[in-house]
Amino acid sequence: MRSWSFFLLALAVGLSFFVLCMVVRNDYLFFAGYVVLQFIVLATAWNILGGYCGYVNFGSAAFFALGAYTAIALHKLGASPDRYLPAALADLARLVLPPPIPVLMLLGGIISGVVGLGMGYLTLRLRGVFFAIATLAMAVVLQTLMINWDFVGGSRGAYVIRPASVSILGFSLGYIEYLFLVMLMLAVAVLTVARLIERSRLGYGFATIRDDELAAEAAGVPTLRLKLVATTISGAFMGMAGAPLPYYLGYVEPGAAFGLQYAVNSIAMPMIGGTTTWAGPLIGAILLGSLQQIATVTISSAVNLLIVGVLLVAFVIIAPAGIVGLVQGWRRRWGAPA
Repeated sequence: MRSWSFFLLALAVGLSFFVLCMVVRNDYLFFAGYVVLQFIVLATAWNILGGYCGYVNFGSAAFFALGAYTAIALHKLGASPDRYLPAALADLARLVLPPPIPVLMLLGGIISGVVGLGMGYLTLRLRGVFFAIATLAMAVVLQTLMINWDFVGGSRGAYVIRPASVSILGFSLGYIEYLFLVMLMLAVAVLTVARLIERSRLGYGFATIRDDELAAEAAGVPTLRLKLVATTISGAFMGMAGAPLPYYLGYVEPGAAFGLQYAVNSIAMPMIGGTTTWAGPLIGAILLGSLQQIATVTISSAVNLLIVGVLLVAFVIIAPAGIVGLVQGWRRRWGAPA
């Protein structure tokens, strides 16, 4: 299937679910669906570096939070431009700030992508556990910076007042429905890009790094350049996923934006689904995300990370290659000649 055909098919499936939720008229479906879609984007973005290239990134929450704090900074700047900008720029700021959510996502993605490029340049000469520790250290440094940056609320956090509804093509949507629709579009786009990468020369280059980086370098593969591309794309998508967070929650503080659930889920979901294909993060995110949302309303959100831990240990033991690898193993076994 060609990439544009896949994009249209994924978009049709997503919009069908959106229409179904509109028919049911249950707002919780939009709240829960937004979280699942958010994790689809995060898991797929992590997989571009962690799955395709084999570099485990523990700093997912940092890129996600950068997108969120980009939105907070622009929202605050647009709310009081006279306080922070000269008179000439303040008039311009009133016209363009705060920008609509899609523009915020694009800006958050650019900032996070640039940070991802910088992180890659500084850390990608490290390998294995040393690279993973470096990404974790980066997350701690960025969280400390946000805690001490009063402009975006510091340790107190920041409130974002969102409108009650948004008009799109003459239709009035509740704001949570609008956020769900925007995140749906992003999830479809990210999955399409991940599938395109997997089947391209870039993806084959990533695979050589994952399989044997030293051999790839000896064969002339520009491994450092490819890894920089992977960190940039991965970081950008994570930042785009985080940009709508302040409008979804209404209040963001560093502990929430840099939450452990983002770092853990973005790693666990691809590993449970399968890390060598675009479908793995999608399957893992839908499975884990749905279970966590069900547990939140039936038991408590406190058990979400316990669910992740139990499933991750179970799959590491039972199916190290994830659900996709397990299914592929069954197909080979059933299709093998007697």
